[in-house]
Amino acid sequence: MSWELGIEHVTRVTYPGPVLASFNEARMTPATLPGQETLKAEVAVGPGAASVRTYRDRWSTRVTAFDLTSSHDELTIRATATVRTSPARLPGKGGADGWDTVRGTVRRAATGSRLMECCLPTRLTALDPRARKSALSGVGKMPPSVAAETIADRVRERVAFMPGATGVGTGAQEAWDKGQGVCQDMAHATVALLRAAGLPARYVSGYLHPDANAEPGQAAFGQSHAWAEYWAGDWFPLDPTAGVPVAERHVVVARGRDYADVPPLKGYYQGPPPDSTNVTVRVTRLA
Repeated sequence: MSWELGIEHVTRVTYPGPVLASFNEARMTPATLPGQETLKAEVAVGPGAASVRTYRDRWSTRVTAFDLTSSHDELTIRATATVRTSPARLPGKGGADGWDTVRGTVRRAATGSRLMECCLPTRLTALDPRARKSALSGVGKMPPSVAAETIADRVRERVAFMPGATGVGTGAQEAWDKGQGVCQDMAHATVALLRAAGLPARYVSGYLHPDANAEPGQAAFGQSHAWAEYWAGDWFPLDPTAGVPVAERHVVVARGRDYADVPPLKGYYQGPPPDSTNVTVRVTRLA
């Protein structure tokens, strides 16, 4: 069953004094891909006039780049989109390759290819040998799709969801040791373990409507969401935080090796440190 979702993502940054100029990149536009169609999308920037351009990055994410060259003491980015979604294809419905095929494909992958990059640890997806050994016990004897689901379940058991327990720079190891984190940390830990198990894996950022029984017109407020995808002949998604299939309620915005490839907003500017950064996300089921 398909859903139609309205997304509103607003970021407001205020500064104690004038910012003379800034350059920024926003990754807030949902992708169009199998199972998801972006019907319309807009990213508005203020205050004042901004020089705006869009491009696709290495991971095929739509990036809105903008410059503000006049003095300002606040910055607002308002991204809106309407997206039609449908259930993702799961391994049980479409099949998944076995270990021999996965390992053979990985061995043949070119150095520097996107698939090979999804096999290597990064700063945010590094886990020590002890954590890997404990979390991966027995998974090598399971089919790849079962192993992946088991890994996501073990991450959810180990890392309790706790808003504010970590920050955007927290790596998988810190969250694992704390036993607490947010969706970003659980996605990083899952990606780390999938790679350690021999499955290429990538980090996904986007949005989630939390209510599976939402009626048209029902809105939910929260933050961006994150989950993982692994490769076993095709890319299959896992949501270790919610513990539910990635389907109609999920909206993909960006994919990459880890969060550093997909931040909703990044840039640099000339001026004082910000007083505050306020982010609001509203996801509404439209149909």
